[in-house]
Amino acid sequence: MLLSKFITYLKYERRCSEYTLRAYINDIKKFSEFASGNFALFSLSTVDDKMIRRWIVYLRERNYKPASINRKISSLKRMYKFAKLRGYVQVNPVDKIIFQKKAKRIPSFLSEAEIQKLFDFSQQFFTDDIVGRKELLICELFYNSGMRLSELVNLRVSDVDFVKNAIKVHGKRDKQRVIPLMPSLICKINSYINESGSENLSSLEDMYIFKNDKGCKLYPAFVYRIVNKYLSLVTTVAQRSPHTLRHSFATHLLNNGADINIIKELLGHASLTSTEVYTHNSFERLKQVYKQAHPRA
Repeated sequence: MLLSKFITYLKYERRCSEYTLRAYINDIKKFSEFASGNFALFSLSTVDDKMIRRWIVYLRERNYKPASINRKISSLKRMYKFAKLRGYVQVNPVDKIIFQKKAKRIPSFLSEAEIQKLFDFSQQFFTDDIVGRKELLICELFYNSGMRLSELVNLRVSDVDFVKNAIKVHGKRDKQRVIPLMPSLICKINSYINESGSENLSSLEDMYIFKNDKGCKLYPAFVYRIVNKYLSLVTTVAQRSPHTLRHSFATHLLNNGADINIIKELLGHASLTSTEVYTHNSFERLKQVYKQAHPRA
């Protein structure tokens, strides 16, 4: 009962995405399965901090990473905060739970030379047909805009401003931001839309830019496979995903002198803390240049 009320709140009041909803449901159900198998007369409304601590120990013994455990803790914390505000419980059992310490992960990114190889010699990798042009455009949009996977698959024709050379992106919690694009990329988007557009011109504005054979928006897993396929041809980095191109976008901007606050706005980060992770990559590059150039380094 509590879980269903919480999911309804997230879906209709917080307007969370389907992906976020599935993550919350999965985390809370996993905890429920553990608790019901280890504690008599278990229900979500009678949970205490000892149950949650036992679950965390259980997860650590099975080699769950701190980031994964923290996400599960966060799911419970969010639900019980809601439950206490609505009067379903008197005490939030997660208040005494602290997050696991985790090593700071440095984002994977492609070098500027690898990006240049992918796009400047695209005819070597992408086929010269509608499929190849779609896959090239997907990769170019990720790198030139820094948008997320979920944002790309939801792009509509009406989101593109062909006059101002910009694209409107619908981010997390439906927050919108406008990202400037190069005129050459806007022309490619326009050409692709015309080549793959609907015969019903009245519905063109509402049409998804990238569609499958059934005319529906692309599945995220399908887009992930496209990006992974092409990045595998030009780089040896372990992580080869749309997010890798997003990280490359931010890192290359910072390395070439862009203000970190501007990068924050382009990425759609709520906090500058999320953007500051890219300063490490930039500093590592500065150290490398220093060692190569300084006569006494």
